[in-house]
Amino acid sequence: MTDHTSDARVEFVVETNVPTDHGVFRFRGYRDLLTGADHLAVLSAKSLGERPLVRVHSECLTGEAFGSRKCECGPQLQAALDRINRDGGAVIYLRGHEGRGIGLLEKLRAYRLQEEGLDTVDANRALGHGDDEREYGAAAAILHDIGAMQVRLLTNNPGKRRDLEAHGIEVVALEPLIVGENAVNQGYLETKRDRMGHLLPDSL
Repeated sequence: MTDHTSDARVEFVVETNVPTDHGVFRFRGYRDLLTGADHLAVLSAKSLGERPLVRVHSECLTGEAFGSRKCECGPQLQAALDRINRDGGAVIYLRGHEGRGIGLLEKLRAYRLQEEGLDTVDANRALGHGDDEREYGAAAAILHDIGAMQVRLLTNNPGKRRDLEAHGIEVVALEPLIVGENAVNQGYLETKRDRMGHLLPDSL
C-alpha cells in the first residue's frame, strides 16, 4: 500500500486502527477527486493475500443508521464486517451512493412512490433516474491502492463485477451475501432479482 494512489480518481488521506463490535480494523480514508465524497477501505487484521474477499458496499443511511427494513443494506454491512474479521479481506465503503446513486432525498421520494404501488425500478424511472446510477471507479482505484487487483467479490449484484472489471480489477469469483430478508422487503428483493438481475434465490 502507498500513501498516494497511481489512479487520479482517489487520494489517500489517512489510516488508523478502529475497534468495532466486529473486531479491530484498519480504516484507510480516501477522497474521491471526481465527486468530492469521502470513502473508506476497512481492512481486517489478517493479510489480504493474493485473492482477498472484498465487499464493495454502498452507503445507506436509512438501512445502516436507522435500521430500515425496506432494504437489506444494514445486515449486509454487518455480515460483511463479521466475515472479513473472521476470514480476512476488506470492505470498500462508498459514500454518495445512497439510493443506488440518486441521493437520500430522491430515495425518500422513491419510497413514497412505492407506497403508491410502484416497485423500486419504476419508482426511480418515474423520478427521471436510471435503475442504478452507481459506478465503481473509486472502488477500483482504492482496490488498486491496497494491492487487491484480483478479488473474490462478496455480492449478489453482477453489475459490480462488470464495472470493477471495466476498471481493471479481476473478479475471480462472486460469493453471495443473502441476509436481511424480511416481510417488508420481500417485494423489493424480488424486483432486484427479476428486473435487475441480482443473484438471489427463487424463494425469498
